[in-house]
Amino acid sequence: MSLQGETRENTRIRIREPKHYKVIMHNDDFTTMDFVVEILIDIFHKNEMEAERLMMLVHESGKAVVGDYPYDIAASKVQAATARAKEAGYPFRMSIQET
Repeated sequence: MSLQGETRENTRIRIREPKHYKVIMHNDDFTTMDFVVEILIDIFHKNEMEAERLMMLVHESGKAVVGDYPYDIAASKVQAATARAKEAGYPFRMSIQET
């Protein structure tokens, strides 16, 4: 049953995936390899083998992408990692880049 004067509106809702951002880890001459592996395991949830592979890639190439996340997650992981590095006295650097 339709009411007189009723209008129907077709609304299309487009749900878009959030933009993703690469988290890039940069090499330095002071942060220990063990510390980098620990960050990759604890904060980025990599297994030990993957963490060691990424750490070596950072060491040999100067930098490496260690994850791809929506902005808020990428930023919170970078913040957690750099805060832990600062506590430990390391000049550890990471950056975020839109994919």
